[in-house]
Amino acid sequence: MCVMTTADAPLPAFAPAPVWARRAAHAIALCAVPSGLWRIAMASGVYVGYSDQVLRDVFDIPGWGIAYVVGLSVLAEAAALFPLLLVSDRWRPLRPRALATLAWAASGVLVLVALWQLVVAFTVESQTYMSSDTALTVWGVAFAPLFAIPALMTAVTWSYAKRHRTWGQA
Repeated sequence: MCVMTTADAPLPAFAPAPVWARRAAHAIALCAVPSGLWRIAMASGVYVGYSDQVLRDVFDIPGWGIAYVVGLSVLAEAAALFPLLLVSDRWRPLRPRALATLAWAASGVLVLVALWQLVVAFTVESQTYMSSDTALTVWGVAFAPLFAIPALMTAVTWSYAKRHRTWGQA
């Protein structure tokens, strides 16, 4: 005799994610690409506005800094793929409530990180290493899409929580 427990019970079907939420989740993944490519270019030796001395002294490139910068790019892109779980109808690694809690926490952290990055971007310290205004502009264009991620993540999380909360109340 097979007894099914709550832990073994199949996950119920939920309403599909709205089209705007799917697009926002995909946009988050795309927002991380320009900064990742900029970092990989820096690690590869492409001139991105830093002198060779700054690359050696500040970023340890060539050296362990290459692994750090490439690893950071890979980690950022992997994290940017997380919202796709919130709009996926096929694969659910966690229970809906746990995933919603994790998503809200991620949204809050992203808002705080974005605010901190604004402070860092406008301080004199962050601008002293760039050798030209053109390089600073390219850097700004590459990293600007990251500031859209907190708002997009919050919207996707809200959509996910709303879809799964209505099921729980039915």
